[in-house]
Amino acid sequence: MENFRIAILGCGTVGGGVARILLDMKGELSKRGNKNIELVKIVDMFPKKSSDKHGIPLNLFCGNGEDLTKDDASKYINEIMNSKDIDLVVETIGGSSEYILNTVLSVLNSKKHLVTANKALLAKYASIIFETANKNQKIIGFEASVCGAIPIIKVVKECFTGDEIILISGIMNGTSNYILSNMVENGFSFDEALKLAQQKGYAESDPTLDINGGDASHKLSILIKLAFGVDVKIENISVSGIQGVSKEDLSFANEMDCKIKLICFAQKKNDSVYATVTPMMVKNSNFLSQINGATNAVRVINKYSGENILIGKGAGSLETGSAIVSDIVFISKYSDKMSNVYSSSNYSIKDLNDFLFPYNISFDTEDAPGITGFITTEVGNQNINIDTVCHNRHSKETAIFSIATMPCTLSQINKVIEEIKKKRPDVLKSQPKIMPILY
Repeated sequence: MENFRIAILGCGTVGGGVARILLDMKGELSKRGNKNIELVKIVDMFPKKSSDKHGIPLNLFCGNGEDLTKDDASKYINEIMNSKDIDLVVETIGGSSEYILNTVLSVLNSKKHLVTANKALLAKYASIIFETANKNQKIIGFEASVCGAIPIIKVVKECFTGDEIILISGIMNGTSNYILSNMVENGFSFDEALKLAQQKGYAESDPTLDINGGDASHKLSILIKLAFGVDVKIENISVSGIQGVSKEDLSFANEMDCKIKLICFAQKKNDSVYATVTPMMVKNSNFLSQINGATNAVRVINKYSGENILIGKGAGSLETGSAIVSDIVFISKYSDKMSNVYSSSNYSIKDLNDFLFPYNISFDTEDAPGITGFITTEVGNQNINIDTVCHNRHSKETAIFSIATMPCTLSQINKVIEEIKKKRPDVLKSQPKIMPILY
C-alpha cells in the first residue's frame, strides 16, 4: 500500500486531538484512505507537555523532546517543507499573522496538501491561499474551521451542489451560547456566566473574539464564500457581540416567547447577500432557541430541498480533531479527483439596514405618564406596525419597556429614535437596544 505521511504544526488542544486519532485509528484510517496513513512528524514548542497531555509518543516530536525556541520551530518547519517524504501538513498553530500566512503558503508551494482549522486565517486570506493551492495542484481541507465536528463545509460545498442555498442561520460560537444559556437557566449576570465559562474551559482568559462576535464572523464569512460565491471581507459584515445583553433583555425575550442567541445570518435576495452576526431574539418555535450550552447548530434553507439542520459539538480536542482527520482521509483517497474551486458571483454584501426584519426595541426612559404612548406614536409615524408592547420595568425614576415590530428596516427604526431625541430630548436615559427577532 502506498504511504501517505502526515506532519502536524502545533500540537495544542486541536493538534493533539488530531495526533491521538491518527495513532488510535491508523489501521482503519488507512483502509478508508486507500493508503498507509502515517503520522511522522510533529512540531510543537513544548513537546513533553503535549506528549503527556495527549498520550503521544515523544519520539514523534521534532527536537528530541526538548522545548523549542521560535528559531528551532522554524528550522524544523523548514525541514518538513523540504522533505519529499511528507505528503500533507496539518496546521493547528492558529492565528492570522503574516508568519502563519507565509507558513501555509510555504506548505502549498512545497507541493504538500494542507489541512487547517484556522478560520481567522481563511476569513482574511482565503483568496491567496486557494490561488496558491490551485497553482500547485494541491488540496486544502478546512472542514474543522467552521463548527468543529459538524460537517457543514462538506454539506455546503458538496451535498447541495444540486440545489440553491437561500439562507444560512446558526449558532456558531459555543462560548457565547454557553454564557447566554447560563444567564437564562441559572439567572446569572453576564459577568458571572463568563467567569463560569472560563472555569469550565469554554472561554479563554481573553474571551474577546468569542463574546464580541469576531470568532462567529470568521465562520460566517467562510460559509458565505462557499454558499454564495462572495469573497467577503470581515469588515463588510455587520458584527455585534453579547456583552450588552442584560437580565432585562432576557426577561423581554421570555415575555415574547423567545430566547436570546448570538446568531450568524446570511440571506441571498436578488443580487445581494444580507449578512450579520448579532444577538437575536429567537422564537421558541425555531429550533435554534432550544440549542443550549456549548453546542453549535446551523440551519440551511434551500430553494428545492427546503430546511436542513445540523447540530453538534463546535469545539473540543477530539471533536475538532475528527473533522481534520476526515479531511486527511478524503485527500488521501481522492486528491487526484478533488478540486479547491468554488463558484464566484457578483453578489454584493449588505448589512441589515435596508433588509425587512421584525425587531425588538428596548427603551430606557424617564418614568412619567404618557411616555409609552409618545414613543409608540413615533414608531407608527415611521410606518412601522407594532406587534407587541412588553410590560414596563420600573426602577426609581426610570422605566424600561420594549416594542416588538412587524417586519421593517433598521433605517426606519433609526429614524424613530432620531425623532424621539429631537422632540423630547429628555426622555431617553440611554441609547435604545435594537435586536432582530428570528422566527
